[in-house]
Amino acid sequence: MDQVTAVLPLQDPATAPLAPVTATLRAMFGTDDLPGLAPGLLVVDEAGWVPATTLTGARLPELLNSAVRLWGGTPHASAALAWKAYSYWAALPVVLGWAAARRVPLLDHTSALIHFADQRALVTVGLRESIPVAVLPSDPLALSGLPQVQVVADEQELLATLRASLLDAHLSPLIAAIQGEVRIGARTLLGSVASGVAHALLRAADGLPGSTVEAIDTLLDALNLADLVELVPGPNGEPTVQRRTCCLAFTLPQPKVCQGCCIRS
Repeated sequence: MDQVTAVLPLQDPATAPLAPVTATLRAMFGTDDLPGLAPGLLVVDEAGWVPATTLTGARLPELLNSAVRLWGGTPHASAALAWKAYSYWAALPVVLGWAAARRVPLLDHTSALIHFADQRALVTVGLRESIPVAVLPSDPLALSGLPQVQVVADEQELLATLRASLLDAHLSPLIAAIQGEVRIGARTLLGSVASGVAHALLRAADGLPGSTVEAIDTLLDALNLADLVELVPGPNGEPTVQRRTCCLAFTLPQPKVCQGCCIRS
């Protein structure tokens, strides 16, 4: 955990738990002011934000209708692309927290906030300041006394906690809600989660410890999504993501075939 200690000043308890995540975001994108995430991840003033739980109810039609207006596709294709965007940004802090420092923000639907005010993005995701963070016993945060820190026994329990929070408590209920509005298979939607995880870790690879390919395999296995993507050599031999399901972007009025799309010849 030497790398974590180097980037994490424990004397700043307000930002310490997620410092490795914001540092990795800045390394990936050159900034942590991104169109899909709250600047710095944490929402200090919740005015204008609503809990992500609203996406399984009152705010879901707003998300889906906004996607139709943005892309002009069929309702189910637009829903697939809205999901692809939302699930990428929602999962990103969790994925990077685990990969960079074995710190997992527990992004169940009560800890995540959203708004639709940023015209650069379909939806913006933020984290409550009180969001729990799961860590290993060897993490300096385990002895910090911070109330939001949840210490787990080992790597296996950390991965199980990640899955329970991100997939079981957050993304799966939203998948069910989307399927109540449009006809679309869970495998199609989960394929975007798997692809987003793999793409995020490959993009962040230079700033992550250890093998990025092993990290992708470990995380997708924990989420039970490993069969939905494959890492294949790119033009220069670098690993790239090959999907086994389609996000349906090729059906838009202005069709797009994404890199790694399963329909690419």
